[in-house]
Amino acid sequence: MKIVIPNDYQDMVDRLPCFSLIRHHDVVRYRTPARDENELAQRLADADVVVVIRERIELTRSLLERLPKLKLIALIGRTSQYIDMAAATELGIPVATGVSNSPVAPAELTLALIVASRRNIALEAERMRHGEWPCTLSHRIRGSTLGIFGLGAIGALVAEGGKGLGMNVLVWGQENSLKKAAAAGYEAAKSKADLFERSDVLSLSVRLRKETRGIVGPEDLARMKPTSLLVNVARAELIAPGALLEALNKGRPGYAAVDVYEEEPIVDGNHPFLKMPNVLCTPHLGWAEWDNFELYFRETFEQIVKFEKGEPLRLGNPTVKPRAKR
Repeated sequence: MKIVIPNDYQDMVDRLPCFSLIRHHDVVRYRTPARDENELAQRLADADVVVVIRERIELTRSLLERLPKLKLIALIGRTSQYIDMAAATELGIPVATGVSNSPVAPAELTLALIVASRRNIALEAERMRHGEWPCTLSHRIRGSTLGIFGLGAIGALVAEGGKGLGMNVLVWGQENSLKKAAAAGYEAAKSKADLFERSDVLSLSVRLRKETRGIVGPEDLARMKPTSLLVNVARAELIAPGALLEALNKGRPGYAAVDVYEEEPIVDGNHPFLKMPNVLCTPHLGWAEWDNFELYFRETFEQIVKFEKGEPLRLGNPTVKPRAKR
């Protein structure tokens, strides 16, 4: 079979131990994203299987209709809003999904960003490279308030780490988050406004869904302190378009640490955040570590092996009637 991996940004999928499961096939990997749908269609034209790495590509109806040879979409992860499931089902293309959802790596990165930003680590390391002296003053972490918006699996680990650093944990979210906060001994904010007003560091740990898109608006950010830090390792779309940039320019919050962007990847330094000394940017590192990749890719490659053997798959579109193999 011909297997295409359209966006292996790290150029490392073939170095994972689990790659041995599909190495005997004709596997084509691309490091850089396609410029448009036409180029992506050309890359996928002869694929029997496309391995979709999270939200790195969008499989629209118009694109899928241009891929008559495609027999299987193998998704890294459990769900993707960037695959037109209805179109895939109608066209007879099964979408095999993963099952794991490890919170460890993104929680670790969140905590790392908190420490690096509050203590000016990245800023001072870069200034030192350029011979700048003396150093700036940073903000103490111990005794400050860590706001957690959404105490799910990731938020719970971030809260645990923040508590270990001596931070006071303040939680807001849906009823389940507030129940978890009470069980863990964390303080629940009186409202979303209270969370934004009181947090010295505010971590967004909300899952992106239709109802949470743009859940953080300009009015929320304007409530934050001029010394506070907003951390977003979740999804950029949780914040209303352009709201964070505008808020930072107005000085509330005073700082941001972001790992996610509305359009990815960010290439050639082409993003306004990268020109702001009060913003710490990382290139969607939240889930990108060896153990995590081995976990997610192994699940996906195992589904490809099952497909090859004609065994039942774990499908995101279980009603699909697969198109005939040629």
